[in-house]
Amino acid sequence: MSTTTEPKLAAPGAGLPAIEHLIARILFGLRRSIGSRDGFTAKFTAERAAIRALVESCDPARRGERILIARQRGMEDSSRNWSVWMTLDHLRITNEAFARIITDLAQGRIPGGKASTADVKPSADVTSAVEAEYEKSGDAVLAAVAAAPDLRTRLLFAHPWFGPLDASAWHALSGAHMGIHRGQIAGIVAGLPR
Repeated sequence: MSTTTEPKLAAPGAGLPAIEHLIARILFGLRRSIGSRDGFTAKFTAERAAIRALVESCDPARRGERILIARQRGMEDSSRNWSVWMTLDHLRITNEAFARIITDLAQGRIPGGKASTADVKPSADVTSAVEAEYEKSGDAVLAAVAAAPDLRTRLLFAHPWFGPLDASAWHALSGAHMGIHRGQIAGIVAGLPR
């Protein structure tokens, strides 16, 4: 459904409903324990290709149009009224953060600052330039992983929902995160007027 006025949504950073958060933590812990470096990279790469295909299926003139979609599992309520470009901007921001965190942890440094879901929301004024920047951010994640000799780092950096994570867990999260927003982009594209 397209909107011309701002819908009333939860504030950025409000998180997930409590039961969904608990289930997400359990499932993510399981994914981390049975997954592998190659598997996490394959997931990231497959989601990236699926996102690219969805973006290409969308008329370029409509990619900046905000569409209110139903909240999906793993997605904050505040993220429901985005455009394709806003979603790519969010992924650009988070992929750049994933690459920096993985690199820092793999090199024995704790990243500066604090991870916050409220701090990675996109600009409403994003333009088509975000498409190339998003692709660069995906390359940065893959380069950070490839450059790390060992992702099972002693140092940890806290995620706001999943707590302290090593570089391998941040790597696992990168592909899962792309999957959530691939679903979001599919919802946006499906909601655009024909």
